[in-house]
Amino acid sequence: MERRVPEMGAQENTELIRRGYEAFNAGDLTTLTEIFAEDAVWYAAGNGMLSGTKEGRDAILAYFGELGTRSQGTFQAAVQDVVGGENHTIGIQQTHAENNGKTLDAGTVIAFVLRDGKVVEGREYFDDTAKADEFWT
Repeated sequence: MERRVPEMGAQENTELIRRGYEAFNAGDLTTLTEIFAEDAVWYAAGNGMLSGTKEGRDAILAYFGELGTRSQGTFQAAVQDVVGGENHTIGIQQTHAENNGKTLDAGTVIAFVLRDGKVVEGREYFDDTAKADEFWT
């Protein structure tokens, strides 16, 4: 059985995702544009107004912008850990945002798939998806 050799190692993938988190929290669109593949896909958890599949880097960055706009710039993804593997790199974070007198403080995991040194897929998971959906209404 032939073993697939990863294009980038777990360490490089972990560093790339950490760099992405720093760029996200700083609102650094230039770095985010470099990190995401043009044809990347993002799966936003839940059934809320911001949930669903975002196809393409531009749609993903627009979604990130919407998180910032709807939270009056308070949305932050506080990294707790990044775990790299051959096929997936996992970001474990505490998500915090405020919106119209409401506060979102939720444990979140994002499973990233990387190819050629870029994020090609992100899937987010909240510890309480219904609460996250309600926050954005």
